[in-house]
Parts: sequence; structure tokens; C-alpha cells
Amino acid sequence: MDQPDPRNASGLILSATEPMRSFLTLACDDHRLSEELRDIASDLRSRNTVPYKLLRAIWTGSDPSTRPDLLGLFSGSGFVFTSPKPREKSEELKLRLLKLRDIAERKEYAELVKDITPRKQVEEPFSSYKDQLGFGLHVGLTMFTGYLVGYASFRALFNRNPALSAAGGILGLVLAMLVETLLFIIKTSKDDQIQSSKSSSSFTPTTKKNQ
Repeated sequence: MDQPDPRNASGLILSATEPMRSFLTLACDDHRLSEELRDIASDLRSRNTVPYKLLRAIWTGSDPSTRPDLLGLFSGSGFVFTSPKPREKSEELKLRLLKLRDIAERKEYAELVKDITPRKQVEEPFSSYKDQLGFGLHVGLTMFTGYLVGYASFRALFNRNPALSAAGGILGLVLAMLVETLLFIIKTSKDDQIQSSKSSSSFTPTTKKNQ
């Protein structure tokens, strides 16, 4: 049967007392013990702490007629607690903490300069009467052009049928309105992306400049 490793301090640890050292000294010459246990006793007798498992193994294998009482052997001893090693932070966690600290610095910087730095005016679509009027005229002209194209196309295709020609004009008007709406959505999205990229690029905290 393999004996515990004397260098392994896992498990319950006790502070060494004089009765323990005397017992371990006697155990070094106790031939009832295996050579490995005698070596363990020789190693432990000079230590300030003793693992409970090793001491119990030596006491169990020693001569019952000469070994001390187990309770008396532990008398005056106390438990020794060791602090666990701090867990190392993973690289992913370090990056996340760095990102959170950067965000906190940005918020702190913005809070400090909010009364000093003038707020940038964000240009909204149709913010002026001129823009609204220009966009309305543009949409109206596009829809009118779509109506004319649809009307002329259906008039040529269906032998100048008034009802079908009117239906073609309405279809052209709807298609022109849909195209105009799609172009407006694309333009608004691009303006928002440009505005956000300008805001992020122009914002540089002083704390990062000093680093």
C-alpha cells in the first residue's frame, strides 16, 4: 500500500507541538513502521506544521505499547489554515474589464466637459421649411412622372383603352412613390452612419491621451 507523500500538505494541517515532535522522533527508530513511514517521521519532526493524514498514518502503524494516546498527542495543537491562491484572470476577462473601464472613462469625461463643450447640432431631415417644400415638390414631380409613364405605356399596349390607361397611370404613380420612399430610407440611413462615425472619431478622452 502506498503511503502519503510527506511533501503533500493537502488536507487538514495541525500546528506541531512538543508531544508530536517527541513521538515523531521515537517513530524514526520504530521498526514496526515501514522505511518510508520512518522517513516521513524524520522529515516531519523538524517542521512547524504537520499534516493530519501523515501523523495519523504514523501513529496507526507504530507500536501500540509505546505510542502516546491520540487525544493527548493532539493536545495543545491547533488548525493551520492556508489561503488559496488567487485565481488568475483569463485574457478574455481582462479584455472585457479593459473595455468596461474605457467606457467608464468616456462617461466620466463626458460628464466633466458637458458644461464646457458646446453640444453639436444634429441636422435632422426636413428640419427647415425650405427642405420640406423641396422634398414635397420632388415627390410630387416623381409621382406625376410615374403616372404619365404608366398611362402612356398602358395606352400603347391596350389600344387606347381609357380604363386600362388610367390603371397604368395609377400603377406608375405607386411604383414611383415606392422608389422615392426606398431612396429616402437609404439616404437617411447613410446620414445616420456618417453622423455616428464622426461622433465616435472626434471623441477622445484626455485620460487615454496621457497614457
